[in-house]
Amino acid sequence: MVKKLSAYIGEYKKWVVLAPILMVLEVICEIIMPRLMASIVDVGIANSDMGHIIKMGLAMLLLAAGGMFCGVWGAKAATIAGQGFGANLRNAMFQKIQDFSFADIDRFSSASLITRTTNDVNVMQMTLTMAVRMVVRAPTMLIAALFMAISINAQLAMVLLVTIPILLLAVGFIMKVCNKLFETLQQKIDNLNNAVQENLVAVRVVKAFVRAGYEKTKFKKANDDLTEAGITVAMRIVAIMPVMTLCLNGATLAVLYLGGSQVMSGDMLYGDLSSFINYIAQILMSVMMVGMSLLQVSRSVACARRLVEVLDTDPDIQDKPDALPAALPQGEKGDVLPPAQGRVEFRDVSFKYRSGTGDNVLEGLTFTVKPGQFTAIVGGTGVGKSSLVNLIPRFYDVTGGAVLVDGVDVRDYPIEELRARIGMVLQNNVLFSGTIRENLLWGRPDATEEEMLQAARDAQAYDFVMALPDGFDTRLDQGGTNVSGGQKQRLCIARAMLRKPAILILDDSTSAVDSATEAAIRESFARNLKDTTVIIIAQRISSVRYADKILVLDDGAIVGEGTHDELMESNKIYQEIYHSQQEGVGE
Repeated sequence: MVKKLSAYIGEYKKWVVLAPILMVLEVICEIIMPRLMASIVDVGIANSDMGHIIKMGLAMLLLAAGGMFCGVWGAKAATIAGQGFGANLRNAMFQKIQDFSFADIDRFSSASLITRTTNDVNVMQMTLTMAVRMVVRAPTMLIAALFMAISINAQLAMVLLVTIPILLLAVGFIMKVCNKLFETLQQKIDNLNNAVQENLVAVRVVKAFVRAGYEKTKFKKANDDLTEAGITVAMRIVAIMPVMTLCLNGATLAVLYLGGSQVMSGDMLYGDLSSFINYIAQILMSVMMVGMSLLQVSRSVACARRLVEVLDTDPDIQDKPDALPAALPQGEKGDVLPPAQGRVEFRDVSFKYRSGTGDNVLEGLTFTVKPGQFTAIVGGTGVGKSSLVNLIPRFYDVTGGAVLVDGVDVRDYPIEELRARIGMVLQNNVLFSGTIRENLLWGRPDATEEEMLQAARDAQAYDFVMALPDGFDTRLDQGGTNVSGGQKQRLCIARAMLRKPAILILDDSTSAVDSATEAAIRESFARNLKDTTVIIIAQRISSVRYADKILVLDDGAIVGEGTHDELMESNKIYQEIYHSQQEGVGE
C-alpha cells in the first residue's frame, strides 16, 4: 500500500529527501545548544570569564540562526512535497474515476468517490508533510538527546527506562483503539457528503414537495453521526495527553531531585544538570511527537486503504488487448474497424445490473437497426428502454448475447472509437458551467462557427439563444439551472447533433418541448442527418408515429416491431398506449 501510494510523489522526490536532511541539521543545532549553555554556567560564570561567555553566546546565536534557517526551509520543503503528492494523487484518482463504467461508479457511489478524492487525499497529503518533518525530526531528536543525556550522566539517565516504556505503551494502546474508529470516521464523512449532494442536486424537488424539514432531519442525523464519531476519536486521543504530561513532569521532578543531590554532593556540575534537564524535556517531547505522528499515520492508513481500493480497481469496461483499430499505420496489414455507417444489431441480448435484484432487466433481445433508419422505442415506465440504449455505447456490458455496431461486437471496439461514432442525449440533460458556445462545442471542439449555428437551428435552439443579451456567449450556471427544461433539452440535442455521429440516441430527450418544436427537430433529422441512424425513446406516440421502425418493449422483452400502422393493427400494448394518450388529448 505504501509502495503503491509513494509512486505518486513523482517529481517531488527531491523535496522529500531535502526536508529530512534540513530537519536533522536543525536537530543538531538544538542538541548542541544546551552543552554551550552548560559551558557558560560552569566555566564562564563560575570563573567570571566574560570572553568565554561572549564566545559561547555568539556560538549559540549562530546555532539558533542555523536552526531557524534549516527549520524554515525544512518546513517549506515538506509543504511542497506534501502539496505536490496530494496534487498527483488527486489527479490519479480523477483519471481513474474517468475510466470507470457506470457500474463501477454505482459500486462506490458518487459521494464516496468525492470524499476519497478530497478528504482522504488531504489526510494523506498532511501525513506526508508531517512524516518528512516530525517522523524524521522526533526520532532523530530522541536518539541524539538520549545519547547526550547518557554522556552527561548515565546513572541519572536510568529515569528514562521507566518513563519511555510507559509512553510507548500508551501510544500503542491508543493506536489500536483508534484504528477502526478512523475508518468509521471516513465512512461518516461519506454519508454526510451523500446527504449534501443529494439535497443540492434535487433541491427543486425538495422545495416542490415541501420536504425541506425531512431533508434537514436527514442531514442532521448524518451530521450528528459524524460529530459523534469525531468526538469519539478525539476523546481517545485526548486520553493520552494526561499520561504524557504526567510522565514528562514526573521525569523532570525525578531528575531535579536526584540530580540536585548530586550537585550538592559535588558529583555533578550545575550546568550539566541544567543541560540534562533540557535533554530530558527534548527526549520526552520527542516521544510525545512520535506518538501524535503515529496517530496521524493510523488515520492515514484508513484513508490509504480507501484510496488504493479505487486505484487498484480495474474498470468494469475497458479496451480489449486485441481491440480492432480504426486504421493501421502505413505499410502494416491486419483487421481494422469498418467505416462508420450506423448499423446496430442486438443478438439475443440479456442484461442485469450487478447492484440490482439479480433478475435480468433485458431478456433475449434480437433486432436490427439499418444505417440511416429512424427507430423508436416505446413502452411503459421501468421496462428497460434506457438500459437498452446504454448498451450501445457500452456504458454497461451485456450479460448475455452481443451488441454489434457496423457488424462488430461493441466489446471489440476501442471505447473512444465506439463512442466517437455515437451521439447521445441522456434522460437527465446535463449542461456545464460556462458559456452556451462552450457547451455546444464541448462534444466537438474543432467545429466551425457556422456548423455550431446550424446545429442550434436544427435543434430549435437558435432563436431563444439569440434573444439572450449575450447570445451564444451567455454564461450557464452549473447544471444549466438558468435556462428552462425545454431550452436545456434543445441545447443538449444541438450539442449531440454538432458531432455529426453515425448513430444518434435520444433518451426521452424531447419530453419538455411542445409538439410543434418536436416536429421541427424531427424534420431537421431527416433533412440534415439523413445518413445518421436515429434511435429515440419517447413517451408520446406523436413523437414516433413517423419512425421507420418502432420497437415495443415490455418487461425487458420486445413484444412488437413495425411501423405505427402495423403496430396499430397487430400489437395490443401499442394500441393501449396510443388510446390512453388519445383519451388524454380528448379530455
